[in-house]
Order: sequence, then C-alpha cells, then structure tokens
Amino acid sequence: MPDLLRFCKGFSPQIHSLNHSTMPRLLPHHAPSALRRYIQRGGLIAYPTESCYGIGANPRHAHALRAILRLKKRPQHKGFITIGNTLAQLEPLLQRQPENVRAQLQAAWPAPISFVLPARPRVLPQLRGNRRSKLAVRVPDHAVARELCRIAGTPLVSTSCNQSGKRVCKSAREVRRLFGRKLWIVGGRVGKRKQPSEIVDWAENRRLR
Repeated sequence: MPDLLRFCKGFSPQIHSLNHSTMPRLLPHHAPSALRRYIQRGGLIAYPTESCYGIGANPRHAHALRAILRLKKRPQHKGFITIGNTLAQLEPLLQRQPENVRAQLQAAWPAPISFVLPARPRVLPQLRGNRRSKLAVRVPDHAVARELCRIAGTPLVSTSCNQSGKRVCKSAREVRRLFGRKLWIVGGRVGKRKQPSEIVDWAENRRLR
C-alpha cells in the first residue's frame, strides 16, 4: 500500500472548494484527513491514473459533478466513470450482481478496464449520464488512485484532466498550468499506458472504447 503522504504535494496557500471558501495551508501530517473532508464536502481533485491525470470528486455530491462539467466544458449526457479501491466499495452504486459475476469482476481487477453495469436508481443522473441506467466502474491498475479511494472512504469520479476534446494533462505541473487552484492536486507519476482505459458493457460483452 503506497504512502499517500508522499504523493500529496503542490498544495497552495488556499484550497478552493465549490463555494469558493478557503482552507488554511496544510501541514503534511494533516493531509490525508483534510483531503478526506475536502472530497466528502464536494471538493475537486486531480490525481494520476494509468494513462493520464484524472479529475475526481465524490460521486454522490451533485454540486461536485456539476462543477466538473463546468470545468471541463463537458456535456452532461456522457456521464462519468467511477473508480473504487475494491469492488465492495463500488457495490453501493450498483445493482446487486450474482456471485459468479462478482467473482469474475474481482478476478479482472485491478486493471485499466471499466465495466458498464446496472446502476442503482438513486445514482445521480449527472454520474450515469442523462437517460442512462448503467454506470461505468473500475478498480484501477494504479496504486495512488486506489489509495485515494481508500483514504477518501468513497469511490471517486474518474474523468480525464483536460477540457473536453483537448490534450490531457500528464503531470501535476500541467494540471496547475491549466486549472490553477481550482483543483487539489495529488502528485505522482501516471502509468505507462498510452490510451485511456477500455470501457466494456458487461452484459453485452461489447467494447465501447
């Protein structure tokens, strides 16, 4: 399990939350608990994944999801991928799966593959995408991303750190240059994968990306 304190870098004197209130500068030993509170209250983060930096947030926080849409200039109908530290962490967002499906998912992850599965009705439409009943989920093949989910105590939205249709950020410096202080940046190296994670519809066994 990685030491998250090594990755929490690039803090600015102020951390901007969704209502533009500020938090004081954080000392390193305060980082994990402060980061957890920040995410649970709807703050946005940037963090390394298998192929690029991602933008993340609490998937149950509607204001956070709308903030990501505005930041990326992304249409709402697309929905978002959600990542978790384990399948168990993702399951509250999903309809109950048969034991054989659960076993297959656990065997497949961690991996850069997101599976589209039936979502629970209470999952926010901004997360699923308008008029969609399924949700793309993944246990990522990146230790920092998984550890962030564990520290946050919640799954995280995972969408590429860029403005829609533009080049993705590959480093914390690029994130800071593009978005300034609008995100809490969790530093670290991205994985070696060149392409975004695959997306596969589980029931149809059909690759969507």
